[in-house]
Amino acid sequence: MTRRSVHTDKAPAAVGPYSQAIATDSLLFTSGVIPIDPLTGTIPEADIEVHAHQVFRNLRAIVEAAGTDLSRALKVTVFLTNMADFQRVNVVYAEYFQEPFPARSAFQVAGLPLNAPIEVEAVIAL
Repeated sequence: MTRRSVHTDKAPAAVGPYSQAIATDSLLFTSGVIPIDPLTGTIPEADIEVHAHQVFRNLRAIVEAAGTDLSRALKVTVFLTNMADFQRVNVVYAEYFQEPFPARSAFQVAGLPLNAPIEVEAVIAL
C-alpha cells in the first residue's frame, strides 16, 4: 500500500502535527476540517450556516487537491458543539453531497480546536 500526504493552500494549513489528508491506493482520509477562512487564517464571527459552508468549501479543496471530488464520498463524520445546529447544518450539507448520500455520523462534542462550532472529516474514494 502506498501512502501520500495531500496538501493545498486553498484550505487552511493543519493546526498541529498532521496532514490535511492522507491518500492510499484507493482511498482518501481527511483530517478534521474546521471553518477557518484560508485567506485570513481565522474563524469568522458568523452563524452555523456560514461556518458549515466554510467547512465544506475547505473539505472540497482538500479532496480536489487529491484528484477526486465530494461525489465519491463514502463516509462523513460531523462534529458539532451544539446539536441544536444539526438541522441547519443538514441544509448546507445537502448543497455539497447528492444522492446516493455517503454514510454519515454526527456527534455533539464538548469542544473543538480553536473553539470552532463544527468539524467534519471524510473518507473519499479515489
